[in-house]
Amino acid sequence: MISDGVIVQAAESLPISFQLPLRHFFNDIYSMCGIAGILSTADEIIAPVHIQKMTRALAHRGPDGEGFWANKNNAVVLGHRRLSIIDLSKAAAQPMHFGGRYTIVHNGEVYNYIELREQLEDKGYRFESRSDTEVILAAYDCWREECLKFFDGMFAFAIWDEKEQQLFAARDRFGEKPFYYYESDRYLVFASEMKALWAIGVDKTVEEKMLLNYLALGHVQNCADKEQTFFKDIYALPPAHYMTYFPAKQKMHIRKYWRVDKEIRINISAEDAIEKFSLLFSSSVNKRLRSDVAVGSSLSGGLDSSSVISTMHDLHFKPAEMKTFSAVFPGFEKDESVYIDALTASLGIKNFKVLPDVMGFINDFEKLCYYHEEPFQSSSIYAQYKVFELAQQQQVKVLLDGQGADETLAGYQRYIQWFLQETLSRNKIGAAQQERAALKKNGVPFNWGIKNYFAAFMPMHAAMMLEKNEYAKTIHQPDVHPDFIRLQRGKEWEGIHKPVVTKLNDILHYNTFEHGLEELLRYADRNSMAHGREVRLPFLDHKLVEFIFSLPSSFKIHDGWTKWILRKAMEKKLPANITWRKDKVGFEPPQQQWMENTTLQEYVHAAKKTLVDAHILKPAVLQKKIAPKAAHADANYDWRYLCAAQLLHH
Repeated sequence: MISDGVIVQAAESLPISFQLPLRHFFNDIYSMCGIAGILSTADEIIAPVHIQKMTRALAHRGPDGEGFWANKNNAVVLGHRRLSIIDLSKAAAQPMHFGGRYTIVHNGEVYNYIELREQLEDKGYRFESRSDTEVILAAYDCWREECLKFFDGMFAFAIWDEKEQQLFAARDRFGEKPFYYYESDRYLVFASEMKALWAIGVDKTVEEKMLLNYLALGHVQNCADKEQTFFKDIYALPPAHYMTYFPAKQKMHIRKYWRVDKEIRINISAEDAIEKFSLLFSSSVNKRLRSDVAVGSSLSGGLDSSSVISTMHDLHFKPAEMKTFSAVFPGFEKDESVYIDALTASLGIKNFKVLPDVMGFINDFEKLCYYHEEPFQSSSIYAQYKVFELAQQQQVKVLLDGQGADETLAGYQRYIQWFLQETLSRNKIGAAQQERAALKKNGVPFNWGIKNYFAAFMPMHAAMMLEKNEYAKTIHQPDVHPDFIRLQRGKEWEGIHKPVVTKLNDILHYNTFEHGLEELLRYADRNSMAHGREVRLPFLDHKLVEFIFSLPSSFKIHDGWTKWILRKAMEKKLPANITWRKDKVGFEPPQQQWMENTTLQEYVHAAKKTLVDAHILKPAVLQKKIAPKAAHADANYDWRYLCAAQLLHH
């Protein structure tokens, strides 16, 4: 809890020279991409120093400047850090005001702001800037909460309405941009990252059940409660939700404004589906190229990032000016240099490579944990972190990236079994056999056995069995201290949920909207913002995603290939060895080799001791030999201990 007096400061203790020009001074400063706010529920004066502490904690998100605002009685204060991307002028400064009643702090981009501005101008609205932020304000004035349905973008914003004495805050459909908040009986505090809340005294107390689920299962989110974080009393506004808050009444409402209907099926030919997919994808890439600063792309060498870059190239993005950024691991079996070089050579574009190594990881580890705040599943995020650092060195502020394709288009090999189960359960035994044969012919590895027949015809029981397995793994994790398990009594099932999968769309929906994608988006946001970069994801255009979910499963996995429709759309545009790749990697470093490093093993041992001293792990764990595992291996306990210990550092 925030102790009394941490935020409030008596009016007479404020320097008069600072009090009087407060609201005017702030309007002359550039806006940025880290947001923060403090709202008093009792109309108490909030000292400016506290919002300054919050924005200072977010300085990495907006290296181009800083801005503040307070309402007339200093009971509502907003702060903003700016990463200048669109409209670099002072007219786009934040906090931004509109209509004599609204003030906004906004992180992210609304890509279709040009079209929306024209629509609003037809309704009589006039604009003083070329920014998307001003369009958000006008759209809210025009349509209220319905405005969210018009936005195509990634965003987290908060609008204070001085007339209604109400806060309206919202987060984008997929959760690309973060929004955290803390509420007491005296304040509502919100920010882009939790470190801004801690900067003004919000407690940093670990949520034990979240920690247990991470140690036992590797979960970094509670899929059954998307508001929960690893810290007590600090909550996340879920993706595709908005919040209304009235400080005087301490009244908060959180509602969902968008969902994908996974049951819809359209009747469309393969040719028409490929054509429409190509048009939607190209449109998505085109909108995400809108910028007043340099735009480049990360390039893993896989199909997704290669498709983004090829489409950028097709949109007449000048090859000589196009910069791509990659992480490579020479000598490692999963190094993707050959694919990276094949694409850049075929398109005639520049590529910059970084070679992350174990000593760099060790040196950067605590910094990485500082930026991420919550645990992460593997060292893959370090490769991404170094790619954004490389983009910063090359002064490219905006990068397009291929995230989101695997979850929506069935790119992971684990989806194959769900697809085969769907085919089998529809009494298409011959079709299922054909697909299995095609997969084997292509050399695509997949698991298939008697359990899959059971799951195909008894999906509810299969889901229950998977949940029971997770429950057993949680309460019987071999190294967790019995006292720590006892602390979770009555909460053993929290955060454990498996969907009933009767078709491929069920598991794709679960991984896109409940458990999987959002954690990857969190990694991308923290890694990019750590270096003052912005990442944009063309595969997460909501119209494109809605279309993909309306397609039959056979357009996603077909004839022995995952992501079939994307491959068909790109087969004449990409080198064949990329279009028809059979393996799936994606920024995977040689983690197992790294974990054999003596210095890193010393780090792991020290982390174990920290967890033993906190009675989270059994003392016997200190005698266990460290078991190095690959980045995406099961039961990656030593890696989890390494990350979990960082949670306990204040």
